[in-house]
This record gives sequence, C-alpha cells and structure tokens, in this order.
Amino acid sequence: MTLNELRKEKVGLCVSGGLDSRTIATRLKEEGIDILCFVADLCQPDEKNINDVAQRMSACGVETVIVDLKKEMADACFTAIKAQAMYDGGYWNSTGLARAVTVRGLLPEMKKRGCTVLAHGATGRGNDQMRFERYTNVLAPEMKVYAPWRDPILLKQFPGRKQMAQYLREKGIETTLKKRRYSTDANLAGISYEAEDLEKLTTPCTIVKPRMGVWPHEAPARIEKFKVRFEHGIAVEINGQKVSPLEAMLIANRIGGRNGIGIKNSLENRIIGTKSRGVYEAPGMELLGTCLRMLYYAVMDRRALHLFNYLSTLVANQIYDGRMFDPATVAALNAINILAQPATGVVEVGLYKGNIYFRSLTECPSTLYHEADSSMEATKGLNPVSSQGYAEIQSVEARALAKAHQIKSELPR
Repeated sequence: MTLNELRKEKVGLCVSGGLDSRTIATRLKEEGIDILCFVADLCQPDEKNINDVAQRMSACGVETVIVDLKKEMADACFTAIKAQAMYDGGYWNSTGLARAVTVRGLLPEMKKRGCTVLAHGATGRGNDQMRFERYTNVLAPEMKVYAPWRDPILLKQFPGRKQMAQYLREKGIETTLKKRRYSTDANLAGISYEAEDLEKLTTPCTIVKPRMGVWPHEAPARIEKFKVRFEHGIAVEINGQKVSPLEAMLIANRIGGRNGIGIKNSLENRIIGTKSRGVYEAPGMELLGTCLRMLYYAVMDRRALHLFNYLSTLVANQIYDGRMFDPATVAALNAINILAQPATGVVEVGLYKGNIYFRSLTECPSTLYHEADSSMEATKGLNPVSSQGYAEIQSVEARALAKAHQIKSELPR
C-alpha cells in the first residue's frame, strides 16, 4: 500500500514507543491519515510500566490502545518449551514467538475499533515483516497491511536514525538520540540483541549488557538449587510453590537470570535467505526447557524420542517463519502433546555460572528407567545371559556385510 491509499483507510499501527514508532505515527498523522496505535503487553522486561509506551506515543498526537497479552505470551512460552522448539544455534526464538501472540491478540482489537489496515514498523530486510504480514493474512485475510519501511517515500526521507530524530525535533517532539551498540526486542520469553556493532563478526557477544540477568562469569560463585514439578509437560510448581504458566516464567526468568542461564550467540538463517547475527537471552525458557528435557529422556523410548526431535525441529522452523497457526504446526503440536503426556515428575537441578547440573528426578510414574535393568551389578533385573540370542542375531547381518566386502576399515576423508 502507498501513503495515498492509506487516506481511505483507518490504520492500526503496532508500536513499541521507540524512535521508529514515533516517526511513523507522526508522519502518517502529517498525511492526514486516520491512525490508532496498539501495543501488546507481553511482560516486556525492558519496560518498567507498559503505560509509558502510550505516554511516549501521545507526544505524536495519537491515541494508543494497550492490549494485555501476558497470559497468552506465557502459554506460548510453554508451547515452545513443551516442543523444545529452538532455532539455529540452539536458541529460544522469543521474537518469532511474540509475533504470533501479538498479531493474534491485536487483530480483534483493531477490527473492534474499525481499523482496516494493520501497519508495522518492521524493517524490509528482516524476518518480522514476513511474520506480521503472514499472521495478518491467515488470521484476518480481509485486513490490509502497510509496511512503512518498504515504502520508497519514507525510506528516502528517513535513511537512518539521525533523520528520524531530526524530523521529530522539527515537529516539537523531544528525542534523545543515544549512541547504540545494538538494538533490542524484549518480551516474557526473552530478549534478542542484534544490529549495529553486533553485525561485525569481530565484535564479541559480551558487548551486550543482559537485561534479564548476568553473563555467567558475573553470576554468584555458588550453586543454587532449583526444583520444578511438571504435569504432562507443563510446569505447575516451582520450589514448592504452585504456579500458573505466567508465574512460572517470571520466577524462572528471575532465578535463571541471576545465575547466567540462557545466553546464546547465533548466526541464523533468515526467512528471506540472508544470514543474521544475534545474541539471545532467555533464562526462564532455557531453565524450564532443560529441566523438561531431562524428564523427557526418562519417559520417551528411542523411537518416540526420534519422532519428537523431528517434530521439535519442524515446530521451531514454523515459529521462526511466521507459521505458528499453519496446519503442519498444529498437527506437530498435537503429536507432541501425545508424546509429552507421560512427562509428569519433579526435576531438581543445580545452577552455577551459566550451567545447569542434574540433581534428581523423582515422582515420575511413567519413567522407563529402572535401576535393576540398567545396573552393571548383579540384580533381579535383566538377565545378562538373555542377551546372547540378541547378539547372535546381530552377528548374522554383520558377517553378511563382511563376506560381501561392503565393510571398509578406513573411513572416508
């Protein structure tokens, strides 16, 4: 869509209260476009008070509707945790997850207020433009989409942050342009850090100052115990305290963060085909996800685990690509729910400077692990003599391969 076409519409603009949001809102108002701003409350750790976003946007002469999606974000976190859905480099894709929650949550509020266009401030070089638009297309196909940073007019007027700040100052909107070393995007699941100095591969990831916790080398030099009870793959109790998904995430973020848990550096494959460098901080997701994985290893047999790993990768890719609600994703999540059904038990770990140590697994009625069968000592479990027949069966194939000269003693180079 173009600026001229927007004059016939009512625009719902997704905002964060930052420089980009204020520039877009002010510029659209300047064109006489009917605009209403929307912000999703995803329990952003970088916002002390979500109402501050509305206050910052009010300087642009626009009204901002705040939509509380904290519960929905927490539920999405556990969807990803249950699926162990980590993307390139093994990081929790907090931003991709948030876009699904944001668009699904904001669209009804926009339509309720007569908006016919969803506008977003995602760059034309990144992933979020695709996520915002695909989710709008599949959830509200009648809704149009406007991407300011793909509009040639706005791109020419605002080639960088300096031009945006200067424009706002000319409009009487006070803006402090601070020298940034990277950009951030935060929500309950975690924070992504990218761009600016992080685009150079000669820049160490430790230039990032974590907002949800600390780097492992800055964490306390003592082991902190952490105990979590899962029921069917969902955390229901932490350190003896019953918790909702939102409470579980808040507690795990706090405990994991102070112990330097869950900071990853990644060179990921973007949707549009380029490579991107990012640093990702997700202490609660990493802590709860690791504990659940320890439980999975106890209750899943080998073939179930192989299937689960395939489904996990599929779900991670779908979330990254903005396909959270696609049939393939829903089918995979339904299968994961079946595989996670036996995942009930109490996991206790020790946290130390970014590390998570296993301490114990108890109260797990569906465990497939039995000490008597696994022991190397004499027990009433598996009779070692009974393995003789299995070994003989295995030898038939091995000898056939050898006699057929299909086995080489040297590996390819």
